[in-house]
Amino acid sequence: MNNKLMRLAPLGGLAMLLAGCSVGPDYHGAPGVPLTAKFTRLPNSGVSTGQAQSQWWLAFHDERLNQLIVKAMQHNPDIDIARARLQQSRAALAGDQAQEMPKLDATGAMVRARLPETGTALPISNPVNLYSSGFDASWELDLFGQNRRTVEAGRAQQEASEASLADTQVSIAAEVASNYLQLCGAQEQLANLQKNIALQQQTVALTQQRQSRGAANDTDVHRLQTDLENSQAEVPNQIAQINEYKDQLAFLSGLTPGALDNLLSGAVVLPAEPQQINVGDPVDLIRRRPDVRNAERKLAASTATVGEHVADLYPKITLRGILGFSSDTSSEMFSHGNESWLLVPMLQWNILDFGRIRSQINVAKAQRDEAEAEWRKTVLNALRDANGSLSRYGEQRRTLVNYMTVETMAGQDERLMKQRYGAGVASLIDVLDTQRTQLNASQKRIQSQTDLALDYVALQKSLGLGWES
Repeated sequence: MNNKLMRLAPLGGLAMLLAGCSVGPDYHGAPGVPLTAKFTRLPNSGVSTGQAQSQWWLAFHDERLNQLIVKAMQHNPDIDIARARLQQSRAALAGDQAQEMPKLDATGAMVRARLPETGTALPISNPVNLYSSGFDASWELDLFGQNRRTVEAGRAQQEASEASLADTQVSIAAEVASNYLQLCGAQEQLANLQKNIALQQQTVALTQQRQSRGAANDTDVHRLQTDLENSQAEVPNQIAQINEYKDQLAFLSGLTPGALDNLLSGAVVLPAEPQQINVGDPVDLIRRRPDVRNAERKLAASTATVGEHVADLYPKITLRGILGFSSDTSSEMFSHGNESWLLVPMLQWNILDFGRIRSQINVAKAQRDEAEAEWRKTVLNALRDANGSLSRYGEQRRTLVNYMTVETMAGQDERLMKQRYGAGVASLIDVLDTQRTQLNASQKRIQSQTDLALDYVALQKSLGLGWES
C-alpha cells in the first residue's frame, strides 16, 4: 500500500503543478499613451491644475439643483438600467466561479410494481417494493486554466459594468444640470422679455399720442408696433421651452411631466458658476474617466477570452464518481451490502477538428486587438474632449466679460437719459429707448452667462466627474 502511494505521489504533484497553469496570454495592463504634464488648452485664468471636485454641482450653491441631482441618481431610468446590467454581470461571474467547483447530484426513488406470475412461485413478495438513492459527483480538473480564464474574463466584464454605471451617472448629472441651468436662464430671459414688452407698449402709446398732435407719422407708429409684435411673438416659444425643460428634468428624475413644477417655479435666476475651478491633469483624467476604465476592462476581458480558447487545444480530465444504495425495504436501504459505487476518470481531447479551435483562437485574438484599438480611441477621445471643453470654457468667460461690459454701458446710458429727462432736455420716448437697449443687453448677457454655465457643465462631464463609487 505504501509503495503504491509512493508511485502515485509524483502524479499528484504533477496534477497540483498543472492546476496552477493557465495557457494563453496574461494581461499586463493597457499599453501606454504619451501624456502631457498639463492640459494643452488650459485657460490662462479661472482654471487651475488642483484636484477636481467630484460633486461639481455643489459649486453653484443652488439647493434646487442639489435636490434634482439626488433624485436623478436614485430614480433615473438609465441609471436603473445600468444597475440591473451590473447585477447581471455579478450573477454571471458567480456562475463562472461555481464552474470551478465539483458538482454533486442526489437522487432518490421508490418503485412499487407487480410482476407477472407464470405459474412458478416467485422468491419475493408480489407486488414488489424497491427503494434506491444515490449521489453522482463530477469534477473537471482545470489543468490548463480554462475555467480560471473564464472567471478572469467574467470579473473584468463585471468591472466594465461598474464603469458603465459610473459613466451613466456622469452623463445624467451633466444632463440634469444642463437642463436646470437652461431653465433658469430661460425664465430669467422671459422676465426680461416681459419688461421689454411693457416698455414697448408705453413707447407705442406715447408715439400714437404724438401722431395725434402731428408730431409723429404713420411710419413711426407702424415700426414700433412691428417691434412690439415681434417681441410678443417670442413669449409663447419661450414658455414652451421652459415647460420642455421642466418636463425633461422630471423625466431625468424618473417622474411624469409636471411632477416638479412646484419645485422649479422659483428657479427664475441663473446661478453663478464658480470663479475658480480645479481640473487636475491628463493622468488624473485617464485614471478617472469611466469610459476609459470601461474600455480597459473590456480589453482585459478579451485577453482572458483568448486563453479560454487556447485551453481547448489541451486535454480535459474529469473525475466522476457514483455512490448508490438500493433495497426492497426502506429500513435496510443503507445496510452493508446494499451499496454500489463507480469511479471513472475521463479524458477528452480534441485531436482532430480541422482547424475549428485555431479559428476560434484567431477570432478571439482579433477581438482582443479590436478592444485594444477601442481603448486607444477612447483615451484619445477623452483627451480631445477635455481639451476642447477647456478651450470653450475659457473663451466663453471672455465673451461673458464683453457682454457684461455692454450691459454696464447700456445701464449708464439709461441713467444719463433719465437725468436728461428730469432736466427737461430729453423726451420720455428717449428714456424708453435707452431702457429697451439696456434690456436687450441684459438678454445677451443672460444668454452668454447661460452658455458659460453650460460650458462649465460640459467641462465637468469631459473630466469624468459626477459618479458615485
